[in-house]
Amino acid sequence: MRHVIFGGDGFVGRHLAPKLVADGEEVVVADIVKSDLPHYRSVRFVTCDVTDPASVAKVGLKADDMVYNLSAKMLSPIQVRAKRHDFFFPVNFHGTEHIMQAMGKAGAPKLVHYTTDMIYGHTVTQPMTEEHPVAPLGEYGWSKQKTEELAAEWRKRGMSISLFRPRLIIGPGRLGILEKLFKLIDWNLPVPMIGSGKNPYQFISVFDCAEAARAAWKAGVPNEAYNLGSLNPPPVRKLLGDLIKHAGSKSLLIPTPGWAVKRTLDLLDLMNMPIMDPEQYLIADEECVLDVSKAERQLGWVPQYRDEDMLIAAYSEYRAKKDGLAVNANHVPAE
Repeated sequence: MRHVIFGGDGFVGRHLAPKLVADGEEVVVADIVKSDLPHYRSVRFVTCDVTDPASVAKVGLKADDMVYNLSAKMLSPIQVRAKRHDFFFPVNFHGTEHIMQAMGKAGAPKLVHYTTDMIYGHTVTQPMTEEHPVAPLGEYGWSKQKTEELAAEWRKRGMSISLFRPRLIIGPGRLGILEKLFKLIDWNLPVPMIGSGKNPYQFISVFDCAEAARAAWKAGVPNEAYNLGSLNPPPVRKLLGDLIKHAGSKSLLIPTPGWAVKRTLDLLDLMNMPIMDPEQYLIADEECVLDVSKAERQLGWVPQYRDEDMLIAAYSEYRAKKDGLAVNANHVPAE
């Protein structure tokens, strides 16, 4: 079978592609850029911009292809309010639409597609299963929710689509918003928490995400949605406290009134001076823990990485880069 990975040179794709090669599969990566990754000795690369339907068509999908859509615009770098729709929708929604249309024309029925847990919005029921109400808090979440609606339409036409809704993905080469946290710790500055820090914070490893995509293929691409997150996430206070201790920092954790911080961040957002995206800070003090048992039951997938280990590994990568040291990207989970 041929596996075509749209956005395959990106974060999850660069770990999924070598997994499939190791299984003896033929792999095609379709992306805008090609990195200097060793698995390209065994993987074909096709230049593709998913925002252009003609570019997607040139990939040349075939009826028996297994397709993965990992192309996406993320919440980092932070965008001002007026630019968010035009930043997220061309890739996240229209790019997905173009891929599904190309699959329809080729008669290729199997797709693994990544959305986000941010389609859920505020926590209504806990823990959050895949049946949790959907109410995105911003353009990123909406762009992803709209792709789930597209998936529902294509399923009616006979397509099999496995949807994955990950928490914040941690892995080598992408620190994102964590870099701001690491700088505070490095400089021994206070680390403010939104709220008391008693609520848990859940990550998911990029390695676990890649394995989930592979597991969906192995399971025959069920027409289902699956949450992806770690098991037993610790409270924010413990997670950050352990990191500060590991770093040998003098930073202190500062609890804050969550409502006051959120209103301040709302004001900064209105003034086009965002520090965080509303989709990040509006739920920062809520019990946002994904129930990932459905993926275990149906796909045999169980997350292997702990939040504490992932965050410390991310900090180690940050420190290594600052110190000018090379980091083995195959073994270091960061963000």
